[in-house]
Amino acid sequence: MSSCFSLTESKNWCYRSTFSRSGLRSSTTDLKDGTTMHCWVPKTPVDSKPNLLLIHGLGANALWQWGEIIRHLTPIFNVYVPDLVFFGGSFTTRPERSDSFQAQCVMRVMEANSVRRLSLVGLSYGGFVGYNIAVQYKEVVDRVVICGSGVCLEEKDIKEGLFPVTDVEEAGMILVPQTPDKLKQLMDYTLFRPPPLGWLPSCLLSDFIDTMCRDYVEERRELIRAIAKDRKLSDLPRIHQPALIIWGEHDRVFPLELAHRLKRHLGDNAQLVVIKNAGHALNVQKAKEFYKLLISFLVNPVPPVGNID
Repeated sequence: MSSCFSLTESKNWCYRSTFSRSGLRSSTTDLKDGTTMHCWVPKTPVDSKPNLLLIHGLGANALWQWGEIIRHLTPIFNVYVPDLVFFGGSFTTRPERSDSFQAQCVMRVMEANSVRRLSLVGLSYGGFVGYNIAVQYKEVVDRVVICGSGVCLEEKDIKEGLFPVTDVEEAGMILVPQTPDKLKQLMDYTLFRPPPLGWLPSCLLSDFIDTMCRDYVEERRELIRAIAKDRKLSDLPRIHQPALIIWGEHDRVFPLELAHRLKRHLGDNAQLVVIKNAGHALNVQKAKEFYKLLISFLVNPVPPVGNID
């Protein structure tokens, strides 16, 4: 018998309300190739505002990952927040699982909404997608923000112990959790100094899993496998747009070494800011610092540099 009350669904409702109050509406686009994309788009785009694309990572849907900061961005930008394929209301019957395919799907949604110029922010897995967009659609993208996203990882890094989990299949079990224990592991990896997790009732964890993690389980794990497969830094094109790299000092999903590696790869074209006392989920634990960095870089001609307390 299913529960009559879901705390996760209640939180979903609150985030949907926040997005709506922030001037966004839910929109679904049929790409006519077996792919359907859901995206939050401006109710009334303003010509004088720049366009900003926010790309979420693995785990929860776009609402949960951008819900804490969305109201700070919509007064300044026309904000577009897609659910990537196999998240939220987005899905495909096609076999592609690459971040390149995700990038193409997102940009077809932007085209459908008559967005011809934009800046973008990619969070974790969304950084892989955003980087691909910057490569494939360089004439469209003005500025790029990569947040805690290991776009410079190589397949050999996994076997050589750069990550706390040295097996892609095990990583998929954690990143797409199906049990309360795996969800606790995910929280432990993504949060800096998480509160003691033993007190969390299994029913609350199961509620989150049932609401957010039961759909497209194998497809999402295929996305994870595709990230690292045959990946080499020498094959990664350099983007030429001004770029800001934001990282949590204690990121355990994509260690800080990958931030420095990306900075070296992009050279003077990129600036790196490390947020102290933050882990992978800096968008949640350091939301204020995070959105201030975004606005500063995307609006001001000179991006911030250094470390942020």
